[in-house]
Amino acid sequence: MDLLQSLALFQRVAETGSFTRAADALGMATSSVSAAVQKLEQHLGVPLFQRTTRSVRLSSEGEQLYERASCLLADAAETESLFRGGLAPGGQLRVEVPARMGRTLIAPALPGFLARYPQASIELGSTDKRANLVDEGIDCVLRVGETGELDLVERPLGRLPQTTCASPALVAAHGMPNTLDELARMPVVHFGRVAIGKSEDWEYLRDGHTRTLSMQGNVSVTSAETYIACCLAGLGLIQVPRYDVTGLLQGGELVEIVVPGCEAPSLPVAVLYPPQRRLSRLLHVYIDWLEELLAPYVVR
Repeated sequence: MDLLQSLALFQRVAETGSFTRAADALGMATSSVSAAVQKLEQHLGVPLFQRTTRSVRLSSEGEQLYERASCLLADAAETESLFRGGLAPGGQLRVEVPARMGRTLIAPALPGFLARYPQASIELGSTDKRANLVDEGIDCVLRVGETGELDLVERPLGRLPQTTCASPALVAAHGMPNTLDELARMPVVHFGRVAIGKSEDWEYLRDGHTRTLSMQGNVSVTSAETYIACCLAGLGLIQVPRYDVTGLLQGGELVEIVVPGCEAPSLPVAVLYPPQRRLSRLLHVYIDWLEELLAPYVVR
């Protein structure tokens, strides 16, 4: 049995959810695909699919194999491309990025990456929730903020300057704060699951020292898109990477809150990946590309 070929057939069935659709995509007979998967199941000694007359779904063992097989097949494709297709890295990468950054920065620039590396393919996941890279078979994740994940390799890309901003209506209602104490009395939009009535700590730098403010508000959100939308609606202050609201500030839709002598600390931005992906050339050229893409927005 050709294990790599069998894993490739298994992967296609898992992704299409159908032996027939997988066979059509591969130009094979359905019976041949089904027989190959059955041989793989016999070889491994576990059922890989739960089959009914209406659907084909991965079993728990099949889910585990799918994640590992995806990495193995990607590595095999990259190794083959190295020797058969020149030095250009190839294969598939599964990556995760923050949702808004994915929409505004990464997706618009992705055609340039694929033009540079035509043998590569990207599965781009965008979410503001933290993914488990190993369990979910993700090759790397772009994170903003402190990470502290010791089981992953971290490559810092710089720091994103932050700004505090509000809607013109909110400033008109509360006035422009001139001190941090005045700022702390203004409502904020909470980012993350902050219980209503609870406070959220914001940090500011003044004379080289960090000052922590206990900020309160009655709206909390879990996505960057909604965070900015709530600020535009006048629901409270927000603290965000400056690049993300530059256009809104220039257009007057938001107002920057500047307290003399104080500034919000910048946020670290880094790529994290599992140690077993350390040797992937495609992963490293993707990270190099991300670093190049983010260079205008970060400080070192």
